[in-house]
Amino acid sequence: QVQLVESGGGLVQPGGSLRLSCAANRSIFSIYRMAWYRQVPGKQRELVAAISSGGNTNYADSLKGRFTISRDNAKDTLYLQMNSLQPEDTATYYCNAAVGPIPVSLYWGQGTQVTVSS
Repeated sequence: QVQLVESGGGLVQPGGSLRLSCAANRSIFSIYRMAWYRQVPGKQRELVAAISSGGNTNYADSLKGRFTISRDNAKDTLYLQMNSLQPEDTATYYCNAAVGPIPVSLYWGQGTQVTVSS
């Protein structure tokens, strides 16, 4: 079983930056895919960015150029660098891991709050 703990959220002004971290309780080297999602009250949880064990990445179209996902296998940690933050980025951000073998098991962290206020 995998436990995930997010950190790094907080209050920032528009145009500011934050780096979120997701620490795992075991090696992430063999985890098939890790990702960041976000959710606001009354709306569906949406994918922010994902990264495979091989280093391939994908992003929500609206976030390309502002957000960067990365992983450090030596530190068992996933990161999300967020730049040029806007009020519409305000949400709870969740770390996700897809772990094999088939059928793949999904694990979630408890989330970290990001608030962008003018």
